[in-house]
Amino acid sequence: MYPTVNEHDEVYAAHHSHPGYVLPVVVAPNYGTPQQIQPYAPPYTSTSVRSLIRTQRWSTGLCRCLDDPGNCLVTCFCPCVTFGLIAEIVDKGNTTCTCGGTIYGMILAVSGLACLYSCYYRSKLRAQYELPEAPCMDCLVHFCCETCALCQEYRELKNRGFDLSIDHDS
Repeated sequence: MYPTVNEHDEVYAAHHSHPGYVLPVVVAPNYGTPQQIQPYAPPYTSTSVRSLIRTQRWSTGLCRCLDDPGNCLVTCFCPCVTFGLIAEIVDKGNTTCTCGGTIYGMILAVSGLACLYSCYYRSKLRAQYELPEAPCMDCLVHFCCETCALCQEYRELKNRGFDLSIDHDS
């Protein structure tokens, strides 16, 4: 099936006399006696923040808006209110509900792309509570499902014990 090799041929000798050529070593199998296995290096583990496995999960799903019908209605007709509440909690009081909601409303009125602003706060919320970026990237979630994303973030904060009523004292 394979052609015979003449080891005395000039081409064969020239190729195998090259300094980088290494003759393969054939070792007969050693059955019955345990062989010492070479230890491998441990797998690479990164210590960067992005590579850590998130252990927390979202308390509710993205499309579970009707778990809180009151918030769902407010978010559908005036998402700036829900966003303002979320921004105030995520920023730990550095942004007031009124300020966050007004900025969101102005961006929405001028460009219609308030989702770019709100996805930043989703990322901050995820980082604070070690939540996974699910079901897809934050900006994509807010671009495609803005109302659902705001409702999910609201429910998440509410389920973690924050008072998200509009008349709460900051």
